[in-house]
Amino acid sequence: MTVLSEPADTLWRQARRNFRWRLPPRFNIAAAACDVWARRDPHRTAILERLADGTTRRTSYEALREASCRFANVLALSGIGPGDRVAVLLPQSPAVVIAHLAIARLGAMALPLAVLFGPDALSFRLAHSGASAVLLDAGGLEKLRAIKDGLPALQTIFSVDGADGEAIGFDAALAGASPEFSNADTSPDDPAMMIYTSGTTGQPKGAVHGHRVVPAHVPGLRFAHPGLGRPDDLMWTPADWAWAGGLLNVLLPSLMLGVPVLAWAQRFQPEEAMAGIATLGVRNAFLPPTALRMLQAAHRPGQRYANGLRSIMSAGETLGPETFAWAREAFGLTVNELYGQTECNLVLGSCDALGVSRAGAIGKAVPGHTVAVLDADGRVCAADELGEIAVKAPDPVMFLHYWQDEAATAAKFRNGYLLTGDQARRDEDGYVHFVGRGDDIITSAGYRIGPGEIEDCLMRHPAVAYAAVIGKKDALRTEIVKAFIVVKPGIAADDALTSALQGFVRARLSAHEYPREIAYVASLPLTSSGKIIRRDLRTLG
Repeated sequence: MTVLSEPADTLWRQARRNFRWRLPPRFNIAAAACDVWARRDPHRTAILERLADGTTRRTSYEALREASCRFANVLALSGIGPGDRVAVLLPQSPAVVIAHLAIARLGAMALPLAVLFGPDALSFRLAHSGASAVLLDAGGLEKLRAIKDGLPALQTIFSVDGADGEAIGFDAALAGASPEFSNADTSPDDPAMMIYTSGTTGQPKGAVHGHRVVPAHVPGLRFAHPGLGRPDDLMWTPADWAWAGGLLNVLLPSLMLGVPVLAWAQRFQPEEAMAGIATLGVRNAFLPPTALRMLQAAHRPGQRYANGLRSIMSAGETLGPETFAWAREAFGLTVNELYGQTECNLVLGSCDALGVSRAGAIGKAVPGHTVAVLDADGRVCAADELGEIAVKAPDPVMFLHYWQDEAATAAKFRNGYLLTGDQARRDEDGYVHFVGRGDDIITSAGYRIGPGEIEDCLMRHPAVAYAAVIGKKDALRTEIVKAFIVVKPGIAADDALTSALQGFVRARLSAHEYPREIAYVASLPLTSSGKIIRRDLRTLG
């Protein structure tokens, strides 16, 4: 008798069949991510803050509830109401959470801004959004001074570092306000936040999300972290909480699930990060590919990280099979890679516990989402055919619209699907393999080449710390592959290395994919989410 074995992804298939969205008719982020737990377990830790001196400080759900109600009252007295935009320009800290909760209570819209933004980036987002208030620190205020004259809508500035004539002191304002506030009666579809796209291809657009965006991220979070919600769980990411990856992959949905989040505002340093994970008791981590590659570059052969981690999620760029395999060996864990974008996040992914994991692949559709790879005519691609990742609409995780841009919003959808602009292939087993942004695809001598595979190959060379690949215009081939390389310390960036790298890629990939030009740089231009800004590389030729 022949015994047929079950497919490896049987548990994933069951999870998809059994999944049902259950969003209530009325929903407010502050109530779900704070008030429920403040009533149920008021002293439960919500935020564990790592301070500059190495000590820690805990903030409970009840403390968040009280402080965010106070700040909601302060904002209301400042004239902020439903639909108004309030910017948050702070590193990871309890004040970020307090601000987001307060803004949600008012029915206003949060505008998260990365602390790495310079004056030009801040000016565009504050002006384009028409933000009327901002919460920042002394560093943010210094940047704001240079651009404030061009921001007539920005009337109120709060500073966590105290009043100084231009800004209202945050702590003092909270101390004088009432600790009670009645939340706005919002629906899941009422606007709650505006997150600007990374701007890797032109000016960023403001993606407006409803209150539903937080519960809509919970299935993806649980997919990446099976069993999330154990008593000693602690979630951490080095990603800025202003980025969708930090805010929605980690912060707000974790709080909604009662999982405490570590606030650790530090420049990512591999050795320090691993020591902190161990000593602070981090159990669940979101480490973007850039962070994992930094850890890989600093890793000693044979070293094994014994740090108590139970789950690692990665997203933002393709991880690549080399880093995937390294992480499995170094951590003793399989990294669950997930995919999404600012407009529609955590829709594809891997979950080793459910039988969905393959080196070099994003994974399959997260329960609750329907994802396809479509050709230029909107038809589902055959196996291994290059197409565009598209997400079936409607979907709770999708944005509501682009701020003041109906044309761009309409162009994002076609035939009932949200178009991501990302190129991919789906293999015979249903795994989606990311190839690159549509505008990142290199056309060379008739071949369509994705940069991710070449970058991953270059990263395998022992001399390479980081690599980025673009297409450079060429009269003969339309484009040629050009690589930008950051070498490891002590490595000579010379013609011999160039020849070695070209031969390395040619031997491992193909003759049409090797970089015909290589430039050596001290660093790569990255967005706040760790993505390579290829347009900046293109300006370098």
